[in-house]
Amino acid sequence: MGGAPSTPRLGEAGAPPSPGAAEQMFAALVGEKAYPISSEFWKQLLELPLTLQWPRDRVLQACHAFAQNNYQTKHLAKILIHLVWCLQECTSTTSVSSVVYRRAINAAYISSIFLKFIIENAKADNWQELSLDIDKNEKGMEKFPAENTVEYFLMRGVLNYIGSVDVSPESCYLHHELLNLMLVLMSTQLCSGPSPEPKDVHPFIDAAMLQDSSIVVSVVRKLLLNFVTRPKFPPNGSHPVFSDDGRPGVLQRVGSAAANFVLLPYYTFNYLVSSTPEGATSQLADNSLLVLLVMIHYRKCISTNESFPSNNVYMGSDTNDKEALVFHENPYCKALNNAKDIQYDRADVEGNAQDGPVVRLSFASLFDALGRCLNDESSVLLLYSLVHGNCDFQEYVLVRTDLDTLLMPILEMLYNASRKTSNQIYMLLIILLILSQDSTFDASVHKLVLPAVPWYHERLMHQTSLGSLMVVILIRTIKYNLSKLRDVYLHTNCLAILANMAPHVHKLSAYASQRLVSLFDMLSRKYAKLAELKNDKSHKVISNQMEADNIADDMSTELHIYTDFLRIVLEIINAILTYALPRNPEVVYAVLHRQEVFEPFKNHPRFNELLENISTVLDFFNSRMDMQQLDGEWSVDKVLEVINKNCRSWRGEGMKMFTQLRFTYEQESHPEEFFIPYAWRLVLSRGFSFNPGAINLFPVEIHLDDAPSTERKV
Repeated sequence: MGGAPSTPRLGEAGAPPSPGAAEQMFAALVGEKAYPISSEFWKQLLELPLTLQWPRDRVLQACHAFAQNNYQTKHLAKILIHLVWCLQECTSTTSVSSVVYRRAINAAYISSIFLKFIIENAKADNWQELSLDIDKNEKGMEKFPAENTVEYFLMRGVLNYIGSVDVSPESCYLHHELLNLMLVLMSTQLCSGPSPEPKDVHPFIDAAMLQDSSIVVSVVRKLLLNFVTRPKFPPNGSHPVFSDDGRPGVLQRVGSAAANFVLLPYYTFNYLVSSTPEGATSQLADNSLLVLLVMIHYRKCISTNESFPSNNVYMGSDTNDKEALVFHENPYCKALNNAKDIQYDRADVEGNAQDGPVVRLSFASLFDALGRCLNDESSVLLLYSLVHGNCDFQEYVLVRTDLDTLLMPILEMLYNASRKTSNQIYMLLIILLILSQDSTFDASVHKLVLPAVPWYHERLMHQTSLGSLMVVILIRTIKYNLSKLRDVYLHTNCLAILANMAPHVHKLSAYASQRLVSLFDMLSRKYAKLAELKNDKSHKVISNQMEADNIADDMSTELHIYTDFLRIVLEIINAILTYALPRNPEVVYAVLHRQEVFEPFKNHPRFNELLENISTVLDFFNSRMDMQQLDGEWSVDKVLEVINKNCRSWRGEGMKMFTQLRFTYEQESHPEEFFIPYAWRLVLSRGFSFNPGAINLFPVEIHLDDAPSTERKV
């Protein structure tokens, strides 16, 4: 490196730096001269109030210069190491001075700026542009662990701080910067394809996966606690990287002026103002959740000929692949799946406590926080991750008596399906499907009576059961899907939930019962129309035989799908009449009232057995109606009176007992192909900007204003 360059002068001791001196410091940071890690330059740089006002072009010039010169200066590695040393200083003492906080915050913030620019504009997928291979024999590196890489050392320091230091009015801004930095560090995933491959390199998140279990557990616990407690910034606090007059400094202007090229605008002034309403926005909570979701859904793929610890991998189950994928076990996902309720740990009671550290927190608080925040798509993904992966949390949810806390927000979102993404609808339905696999849940939802459903506008719902509302919303979702999305997977999930619930239905409301029979009617009319069209096509001569064959195949497939749907709906009605008829007079009334819709299918080979049971019920109640001596016309109340009276004497004679339909949710063999892109879409939807031209994880629209910064002449 030659002789160490002198440190730029900052003026008299104790005096704030002049604008010229501050510019000189940043010019030195991005310049060609390498400052040793032991130089006083780093301390002075990190104590600098970031109040300069640089125009956009100068910011981009600085980023280009930094990226180009970093190969020789290694300034990125050095500032990251100084960040860890600052964090170690913050955790080693109980009383941390504001100067130490400022240094740590500035180090995290400046690192984020330049790291993000390099990641977005990297030309090689092995991230050589980061130049993290620092000389460990350099003076000042004595306290750097020789066996560590810079990325491992960085992730250990950042994660240890996040996991071990509580959020307080003094530390909240540093926590905020570190969470932002974590998103930047992990954003290398945006540059990889949708399917993880052995050649993919993600230096920082891979280093996070190698941390000690004690750090992993503390980080997962702290991120969950941030989500639950939703910490706010102090009402009158000032962010250390803002100037005294409240205007954003130079690096804040980087975000707002050149978001597509450098950093997103992390800072908006409204988040510095404390929000009082319950469930109000907490940027710390939101970013904690995003970091957690990215970490738990990450999968490191390695080739099968690499050596690896046998207890630290799992095999992909798809043996049809050319080469079976092998993934390292994700310790953060494992920690979330093994999290225990701090108020009741069954394993401890049974004497089977798990070896090693375990995430312990209040499931009650987590349950309530999820109920308050489920209108946010990120919270829906967290709930899915918990009910699918954590058996203890799933069991906790199932025994809660106030299931409406979670289910009402879910049902309201399904009610407003037209405003939701298809991925969000999938997640909501899968959560319901997982819960409906438990018979206790299916019974409980019908016993919980709702005084009103204010968001349901088609009709007033007073004193309806949660189970009846679920039936109505699921059928509404099916009808919406038929007209708009036409997604077979979505149909199947809705019908699977209804089928799981059917044997346990209790006092289904009149409206829900009518909707169930009308669902069969709607599907049957669609089926009849398809059958007629197919029949017409088969009689028409089409000159292009290949086109004719394709049309016939498509119609046969669609007809087969609707046949399956109709059979499942018949099985649902059949299960209610077979196992729960005495408890559901409104279902009997709905079937009696619309009995003509079943007639066309009596001789259908796929339906006739199921329709025999429905015919048995119809014959029984029709005969009882005929036996009544009635004065005047039949009314709804009089019909229901007869049905109620005869429900008590119903014994089910002549009914055939079919095996109950039970649907279970099974995750795809390669879930990472869905969940990694999904988690990052959520990050981007919350304001994290990234150069669209650099994103390979999923398709993005690139607009003229989004041209990569490398194409700009500086």
